Amino acid sequence: MPKPDTSRYRPTNWPSYNASLKRRGFPSIWFDPEMEWYAVRTGRRGPPEIFSDSAIQM
Repeated sequence: MPKPDTSRYRPTNWPSYNASLKRRGFPSIWFDPEMEWYAVRTGRRGPPEIFSDSAIQM
């Protein structure tokens, strides 16, 4: 079975491509200093969770 043709977008006009990325804007990220970053121990078997669900969702 032959592999499907994978065509990738490759910009050729780099100045206009970079300008279009700048026009998109910059995402703002706000961190809540009171958020629980590390997960609470559950006592279950297996490797412990490292980060809390809210940290992962962010």
